[in-house]
Amino acid sequence: MTEAQFTINTEAELQAVVGEPRDFVRVKIASRLDPIMREFIRRSPLVFLSTIDENGHVDISPKGDPCGFVTVDDSGKLLVPERPGNKLTFGFRNILRNGQVGLIFLVPNQRETLRVKGLASLHRDPDVLEQMQVNGKPALLYTRIDVKECFFHCGKALIRSRLWQPECWENGDESLGARQFSTLGNGGDEAYQNTLARLEQSYKDELY
Repeated sequence: MTEAQFTINTEAELQAVVGEPRDFVRVKIASRLDPIMREFIRRSPLVFLSTIDENGHVDISPKGDPCGFVTVDDSGKLLVPERPGNKLTFGFRNILRNGQVGLIFLVPNQRETLRVKGLASLHRDPDVLEQMQVNGKPALLYTRIDVKECFFHCGKALIRSRLWQPECWENGDESLGARQFSTLGNGGDEAYQNTLARLEQSYKDELY
């Protein structure tokens, strides 16, 4: 047998494996945010934002702040503030070239997540940036998203991952990110410790 024999190539083959969604799952998909979705967004401190470049390649970036940092304006559009980061701007460049985005909102101890698709654009209205301030510092810019599709995703993935169960978390406190960054230089424990110290300093001094 070859790998090709087990490759799923058509929607019919996919459906044969996964099955048909139930009717209540189909009808839960909405074109605008309802009051419960807005409440979920108000309680969310973390959202993952995916973008697509001109070649169809996907990028995804986490956005986090105090609960309610993503707001919904009077027309039902999402406003997502931007804070100081690594300045690579992959996602923002993608939005300038292809405004199609997807988001997943998480709320601590909520097993369901909220999924949103929409059309994004970048803005820098100073009044809005000031309203988005944290620790006295306004947002750098904000992403406005015209919602096209939204629905709650069932909690099975978060239940399986045990994400909200601290007793299931690993006890190790090593920063794998710092370990990987340190390999870009000389590597070794000294490089790791130096990298970790620089990261911690930036997290302390450059968060906003």
